[in-house]
Amino acid sequence: MYQIMLDAELSKAFDVWSGYLNARTGEDPQARARLRSTLRSAREAAAAGDPEFARALVAEMYDDAREAGLPWAPVRPGPCAADREARDYAKDDLREVLPLHLREGLDNIAIFLNVTDRRLRAAPGLDTTTCQDILYITARAGMALDLAHPTAARRELERLKGIARRCGVEP
Repeated sequence: MYQIMLDAELSKAFDVWSGYLNARTGEDPQARARLRSTLRSAREAAAAGDPEFARALVAEMYDDAREAGLPWAPVRPGPCAADREARDYAKDDLREVLPLHLREGLDNIAIFLNVTDRRLRAAPGLDTTTCQDILYITARAGMALDLAHPTAARRELERLKGIARRCGVEP
C-alpha cells in the first residue's frame, strides 16, 4: 500500500506539471523549457525504476520555478495537502489491489473517524492537551487507513471515541 501511495504522489506531480507546462501562460520560455526537460527526465527515471531520483527532480522543478519567478507555476504542496492529493490519486489503484470487503471496512472506519473527529473539534471548552491528543490519534488512524490496516485504524478510532465519551461528545 505504501508503494501505491508513493507512486500516486509522483503521478500527481507529473500530471500537475504537465498541465502547467501545456498551458500557454506567456511566462519565460527558457525557464519553461528547462522545466519541461526536467519533467521528461523525471518521467524517464520513474519508468526506469528509480522513483527516488524522479522525486528529487520534481522537487528541483518546484525550486527552479520559484527561483525563475514564474507566477503561474505549481507550488510545492504542504504535507497535509500532499497526502490528501496522493490518497485521491491512489484510490483507483487501491480498488484494483484490495478486496472489496477490506475496502468497505476501511471506508466505514474512515467515515466514523471523520464524524467523531468533527464532533470533537466542535465541542466547546477542550483543553490544549485534549486537542493535541485528538490530532495525534486522528493522524495515526489516517496512517493506518493509508496502509490498509483495519485493526490499527479501529484501535485508534476506539481511542478517539474514548476521548469523545470523556468530553461528553457522542462518538
